Amino acid sequence: MQSIDEATVLITGATDGLGRRVARDIATRGATVVLHGRSRERAEAAAREIRGETDNQNVSYLLADLSSLDEVHDLAEEFMARYGRLDVLVNNAGVGSGGRGTGRELSRDGYELRFAVNYLSHFLLTNLLLGRLKESVPSRIVNVSSIGQAPVDFENVMLEAGYDGNRAYGQSKLAQIMFTFSLAERLKGTGVTANALHPASLMDTKMVYESYGYTLSTVQEGADATVRLAASPDLEGVTGRFYDGEREARANEQAYDPQARERLWDLSEDLCGGLLTPDFSQDG
Repeated sequence: MQSIDEATVLITGATDGLGRRVARDIATRGATVVLHGRSRERAEAAAREIRGETDNQNVSYLLADLSSLDEVHDLAEEFMARYGRLDVLVNNAGVGSGGRGTGRELSRDGYELRFAVNYLSHFLLTNLLLGRLKESVPSRIVNVSSIGQAPVDFENVMLEAGYDGNRAYGQSKLAQIMFTFSLAERLKGTGVTANALHPASLMDTKMVYESYGYTLSTVQEGADATVRLAASPDLEGVTGRFYDGEREARANEQAYDPQARERLWDLSEDLCGGLLTPDFSQDG
């Protein structure tokens, strides 16, 4: 990757929690940082605060509700129109397992919400931005996953039977890792790398408080591990790995099953429908 102070970095879910801290830390290094958020008010506030904290004026934002694949598509289009390069894509936005008593929820497309937001939205966004990532090589994709993983049940992906919030969250996070490994294989030789990480356990974020009621680590610990994958020269060319913090780790066994990964990819393409046009990312 070129020097971080000349890089353009897009971070999803960057108006709060881990994403905001990662955005601030990368902006401190001089990069052009593009925040993604759902709320204009919160995105404007986050961008303004980060500019003030870092004295970096190259901090902007884009809006999209990741529970809508149409809005994900529009986000990619707007990014391609406004920014001439993409050196690092940090897929961070996510929905937790939900508080006690939280039932099954659906995305605007009718998919199980955690699978849709945590995984499928990023599958679509990444594929739509691959052209810009390839134009900016060497470039990086960083998928913020979790150590809390559950195998994808291909007979019950949307968890219409036996819904459990922790299982929904764990399945979506393993899907992210499976996607990461598939991407790394498909992008071999292009100069684009893809890695996933569990940033830190139960960080002091709003999402963790809502889901568990207590925390075990700080947002800064998670940000340090994420920024390392996004910007460290030591990881140039490293791809297809899963990290627990800053240590390489092993994911759930399903992530190493090529047939399961291919089945997930095919399913994801089907769920994205016509939004995943093959030459979109090449044309922009």
